[in-house]
Amino acid sequence: VQLQASGGGLVQAGGSLSLSCVASGRFYSINNMGWYRQAPGKQRELVARITNGGSANYADSVKGRFTISRDNAGASVYLQMNSLKPEDTAPYYCAASRRAWPRPDSEYDYWGQGTLVTVSS
Repeated sequence: VQLQASGGGLVQAGGSLSLSCVASGRFYSINNMGWYRQAPGKQRELVARITNGGSANYADSVKGRFTISRDNAGASVYLQMNSLKPEDTAPYYCAASRRAWPRPDSEYDYWGQGTLVTVSS
């Protein structure tokens, strides 16, 4: 499985961006897909994740501002980011797992390249 992320960019605080990640290869083996970010000097953070059935959870720091979704085929995951803050600035990585609820620190099987989100104040 290969993951291709896109959609990052530069936006002012309060603005919105939408990220996309498309899986290719044996994507039918994927259950959970999620988005991580890692700002310089900070630990990697699981931002949001979603199962094939549509169950999702979010980091407290983005609840109410970000929405994760999947397409019906299960090959793509999206992250709609609203009310962006400078502290949201980071490269964002999509990840996928064959498990429904993988351990965030160790059980994601596939990773995409990062797409950079920069929020100016």
